[in-house]
Amino acid sequence: MSYVIDIYKNRIKSERDFINYSVFVSFFPLLVAGPIERATHLLPQIIKERTFNYTRAIDGLRQILWGLFKKIVIADSCADVVNQIFNNSSEQSGSTLALGAVLFAFQIYGDFSGYSDIALGTARLFGIELLRNFAFPYFSRDIAEFWRRWHISLSSWFKDYLYIPLGGSRGSTWKKIRNVLIVFVVSGFWHGANWTFIIWGLLNALYILPSVLIKTNRVNLDVVAKGRLLPTIKELGLIGITFGLTVIAWIFFRSTSVGAAFDYLLRMFSKSLFTVPSEIPYVTLFLIAAFIIIEWLGREDQYALQKFGFKWARPVRWSFYFVNVWLILFFSGNQHEFIYFQF
Repeated sequence: MSYVIDIYKNRIKSERDFINYSVFVSFFPLLVAGPIERATHLLPQIIKERTFNYTRAIDGLRQILWGLFKKIVIADSCADVVNQIFNNSSEQSGSTLALGAVLFAFQIYGDFSGYSDIALGTARLFGIELLRNFAFPYFSRDIAEFWRRWHISLSSWFKDYLYIPLGGSRGSTWKKIRNVLIVFVVSGFWHGANWTFIIWGLLNALYILPSVLIKTNRVNLDVVAKGRLLPTIKELGLIGITFGLTVIAWIFFRSTSVGAAFDYLLRMFSKSLFTVPSEIPYVTLFLIAAFIIIEWLGREDQYALQKFGFKWARPVRWSFYFVNVWLILFFSGNQHEFIYFQF
């Protein structure tokens, strides 16, 4: 669609070479789950001559490694616990349901951003730079920042081809509200023809509308705690609130029906919310804790492992990579479909 629209708007000229065009529409790293590429960005890279670059190839392999770790070690290990909790939600305590919702947030992030890292790393082996698709979204301080960092290629696509043509943030208050609602409803429908996705989109629209209306949606543009090891108490609180709101919205995304989602929420916020969960997946929680630390330390880079451990001695750094590979192989016995195509 963007290719046809860009030609219609005279932003690009149509590609006359059938091979180049075919490579653009069928470039294999993108086919399963993106990122969503524009002709203006990808076609010029396909057309020009490329030579193998050892440094870029190593960087690509490093990003593939981190993507596999996210997908297989984090997402798939969370999936077993999440499926058990969501499939038996009527029998679980509020604290267990809360744990399931949080683990699903890491499952879908590890699953989708992991695939994006694999795609970006694979493309880099061929000398092609794809659009960045995730920028550490769970370290966001508000919902607007979250959507600038989550599925960036889709968010920017909706902004350029739907939100701005509708008028964007210009015009009356009613038009601003209308445009935001349309974009997020369409975003929900894009993920699947189920009311749960529509409610998920509407909920995110309600989250972001206040900041759009009072024009604070462009406040947090930089990386949180840039140049510092730790965030401030205020930053940590904002991250926690944003993550909590996101987790609640993910419950609708994961549930099989709107009724099941509301039932899950009602049970989760019952009196048993502050009790100890009936079963605690210690190994999974330990892996997530290590994952968060690595992501936090690498949040100023394009992906967490881009420069992580470069100051370490080579044997230590390679031992770290070996542990990553071992964990990937150890957890690879669990087979799961990508979450975006599971429901």
